Amino acid sequence: MDKLEALKEYIKGLGSAAVAFSGGVDSTFLLKVTHDVLGENCIAVTARSCSFPERELNEAKSFCQKEGIKQIIVNSEELEIEGFAQNPKNRCYLCKSELFTKMKKAAEEYGIKTMTEGSNTDDDGDYRPGLIAVKEQGVKSPLREVGLSKAEICEYSRQLGLPTSEKPSFACLASRFVYGETITKQKLDMVDKAEQFLLDMGFTQIRVRIHDKMARIEVMPNEFDKVTGNAKKINDYLKSLGFTYVSLDLAGYRTGSMNETL
Repeated sequence: MDKLEALKEYIKGLGSAAVAFSGGVDSTFLLKVTHDVLGENCIAVTARSCSFPERELNEAKSFCQKEGIKQIIVNSEELEIEGFAQNPKNRCYLCKSELFTKMKKAAEEYGIKTMTEGSNTDDDGDYRPGLIAVKEQGVKSPLREVGLSKAEICEYSRQLGLPTSEKPSFACLASRFVYGETITKQKLDMVDKAEQFLLDMGFTQIRVRIHDKMARIEVMPNEFDKVTGNAKKINDYLKSLGFTYVSLDLAGYRTGSMNETL
């Protein structure tokens, strides 16, 4: 069976579902297919927090409005979770546990007891403590269940005409911190503003990793010249945010680079 059809059959079997929706490639695809299959028995649940940029929240809102999907926005302040600010290795587990608890409660108020999220088979190859919380909370992962990879999700997204088919990957801003470094609202704002500055300059896939007062910029290798050609502009702006040193990672952008220290 075609994987898209298999996904539809899986979702149909749920009867109703709330999708943890961030506006990224995976959750947008999952939400679109779920809504197509279940109609009003599908809702989107999006978390608002200091580690989730306003631009991402606005994109998520716009998609739901355009598609006519009921969206619930829950407030989730990670810095209030015990132990989270110290950025332990299981930070993502702490966050997801609290987040899914709130999301499930919100969904149940609308009579929906099944919560789904958008991890795919590519997520099996990295350190993902958040997936432990997914399992513990009984959250379904339809894309993984039917064997969909990121590349396949992007291809199906193109076929469905989704605006996220070519969208760069994104992870919460807390993932920019080296394990053990204290996460603060001020530092999250520094990272957010630094990344927004680079995006406004036209960079595609970027990360600004924070190591105390040093910013480590990750971009695709084919954009290295653009960084060096605008070195003073980038350096001056990031220093104005509070960074003392600004560096370019010569390995280029890659997901989970902070896990390389584990």
